[in-house]
Amino acid sequence: MADLLSIGAFSRMTFLTVKALRHYHDEGLLEPASVDPHSGYRYYRPEQVPTARLIRRLRDLDLPVDEVRGVLSAPDDATRNQVIVAHLDRMSRQLQETQETVESLRRLLSGGEELEVTERDEPALTTMAIRQSVSGDDALAWWLDAFAELHRAVRVGGLVRTGPDGALFPTKFFTEGVAELVVFVPVESAGTPTGRVEAFELPGTRLAVTTYDGPMIDLDGAYSAVGQAVLERATSADGPVRERYFPLGDEDDLLNHRTEVGWPVLA
Repeated sequence: MADLLSIGAFSRMTFLTVKALRHYHDEGLLEPASVDPHSGYRYYRPEQVPTARLIRRLRDLDLPVDEVRGVLSAPDDATRNQVIVAHLDRMSRQLQETQETVESLRRLLSGGEELEVTERDEPALTTMAIRQSVSGDDALAWWLDAFAELHRAVRVGGLVRTGPDGALFPTKFFTEGVAELVVFVPVESAGTPTGRVEAFELPGTRLAVTTYDGPMIDLDGAYSAVGQAVLERATSADGPVRERYFPLGDEDDLLNHRTEVGWPVLA
């Protein structure tokens, strides 16, 4: 075994502990070149060092063991790199979400601006809409996709808008984490249903409203403000919260808007 490395030497060369090396052996990630049948002592080849270093890098990035196995067994560099890049993209998104949460917490601790809450009667609306049961985790992706489809349908159908986009969020969505959501575009007259898009008559109601213009992560502050106002006035009524989206530029830039939150109240 003169050309083999002891597990201790291999550990020093790779910065992997003996415990980690044994674990990766058990997981089938890094098989020793030889195992002494009497002592169980493991020996490694020098050419296994790059693989061990790669495993350590991937595990330092919290890549799951199954995906590490996929990288090591990839048939070519392109397939291997695809797995790694996908994980790096996930980490980047998580980092961005963490940074947004940190900034939101700082704003919360510093005491954000007070939002004005008013009341108004909202007339009945003719709309084209998409309705679907959606969970909280899927809501944003669904919202973006549904509005993109609605905007196409309105343009292709030659329909005339009568107001900004909107959405309905029933209480069940907040209490249970899943419910039927409705996104809609008000139009002068309903067009022909296509795909998921259908004509939808939105009933009139009275709303307590506030307007929010800031990061989406802090939208709950607008809900808190309008909910507090409704509580103080003892005017809360049944029905979904109605959001309206006033574009700050191109109406197809779905995330660049000012949000109005409307809470149903007694007429």
